[in-house]
Amino acid sequence: MRLLLVEDDLPIGQSLLRALTDAGYGVEWVRDGVSGRAAIDAGEYTAVLLDLSLPGMNGLEVLRSARASGKEVPLLILTARDDVESRVCGLDLGADDYVLKPFEVSELLARLRAVTRRKAGYAASRLGDDALCLDLDKRTLSCNGIQLTLTAREFALMLAFFERPGTILSRNRLEDRLYGWRKEIEGNAIDVLVYSIRKKFGQSVIRTVRGIGWTVTLNEGGN
Repeated sequence: MRLLLVEDDLPIGQSLLRALTDAGYGVEWVRDGVSGRAAIDAGEYTAVLLDLSLPGMNGLEVLRSARASGKEVPLLILTARDDVESRVCGLDLGADDYVLKPFEVSELLARLRAVTRRKAGYAASRLGDDALCLDLDKRTLSCNGIQLTLTAREFALMLAFFERPGTILSRNRLEDRLYGWRKEIEGNAIDVLVYSIRKKFGQSVIRTVRGIGWTVTLNEGGN
């Protein structure tokens, strides 16, 4: 799961980068509005975290431009501006949430989960069916009578499958989804995650399509 962080404050940016990375997100961090706008155009992100007071192009201009060009990525404003006018303007321009600084990281993560859940069309936190179920809030997977908490990377992998049940996802697509811009990824990283999931829940939970990728299939009607 890739996030774009647009934040010019160095200490805040560093703190958020650590917290979000620890939570299992791949984070691309830029520190001015022009770079943020370009990144939104060029990348595919799970969500954007956008400060308002940015050099070059302020956050509201970035938001206005992104929405005007048809970008529908979930976007959360992170700002110290607590006046009603700024909040109304940000939300009316297309922000999905407005988070006031300072904030607790746990609340930000919960808001991220809620925004991305709504974007994907899920009203509840549980995806799947009686046989195979992923809990977005608890980060647990239930399969074959086994329920276990997943690591951050395992959860990101399974979420990619649950968002597109039955779709064959290639290695490159999964690497981009899980690791994004970070180039230090090892060539067998996805294989290691698939092996880990199968070791916990059985071989059948993820099916290999030789030469193409992997897929997870849910029963019809499971949601």
